[in-house]
Amino acid sequence: MSLYIGREASKQWKIICAETTTEINLLLENWKYLLAGIFFQYIHGLAARGVHYLHRPGPTLQDLGFIFLPELGQDKAYISETLFTFIFLSFVLWTFHPFIFKSKKIYTVLIWCRVLAFLVASQALRIVTFYATQLPGPNYHCREGSKLATLPRPESVFEVLLINFPRGVIYGCGDLIFSSHMIFTLVFVNTYNRYGTRRCIKQLGWTLAVCQSLLIIASRKHYTVDVVVAWYTVNLVVFFVEKKLSELPDRTNAAAALQLPLSTKDNKDGRTKEENHKLLNGNSIVDPADWRQRTQVNGKILEDGHVLHVDTAMNGA
Repeated sequence: MSLYIGREASKQWKIICAETTTEINLLLENWKYLLAGIFFQYIHGLAARGVHYLHRPGPTLQDLGFIFLPELGQDKAYISETLFTFIFLSFVLWTFHPFIFKSKKIYTVLIWCRVLAFLVASQALRIVTFYATQLPGPNYHCREGSKLATLPRPESVFEVLLINFPRGVIYGCGDLIFSSHMIFTLVFVNTYNRYGTRRCIKQLGWTLAVCQSLLIIASRKHYTVDVVVAWYTVNLVVFFVEKKLSELPDRTNAAAALQLPLSTKDNKDGRTKEENHKLLNGNSIVDPADWRQRTQVNGKILEDGHVLHVDTAMNGA
């Protein structure tokens, strides 16, 4: 028993070491994109903090979702945050599964480059919309009479730049259209739907996204319009950004995963990664445009409509 455990532990350690080496090489090549995406998360938080200074509390606007969904109350507002935390952590753990499991389809670094691209595009649109029009916040700490509904004039630039994390993020007001929680949720669900392998988890992801939407409205953290706009905006952003980005390498072919170069640049012999992948699968890399229809009839080859005579040697002829 101990021998079996030791053998399996050795195999697992080799998988972790091999994957770490691969991911480090990818990180060295793509660190600029990751750093830019992470830095934009700070810019997004800074913008949300800035709009809080402009927020003016007022009567809660008439909302169809507020009419049909009962209010959870302040004591149950944690439910939507708990579900969001579960979705967030589950997705993060999934992106690191190549370090543990032998069967894998994604590279952790490349998938996070893609996720951050989706987030940056969606958050940039969000910043424009919530600065264009400030609505009175429906959340409890953003209503009239709350001390947190408005912020006093900042005494220094550093007070704004530090964004009072995490309290300033949790108790923000004015950054309504559209929901930031739904941006993360829909980006994660769309990404797994595209690169995940378990159909049941994909279906569960969309179900949780719907539940998250309803809980956000029931918690009065956003108006219904904030959630509805997030649904079609984020899905469209993911669709169009995905088309602009290069296709991720497929790791389902174990030989290709081991032998394909990590760099997106051409190899020394002039072959690209895609050409190597075709060779490993036993396919030809000849340009399809070079193929012309050839039909052999009675010792003749018809090529592009022209008859070419071919000498044939046949037994007894």
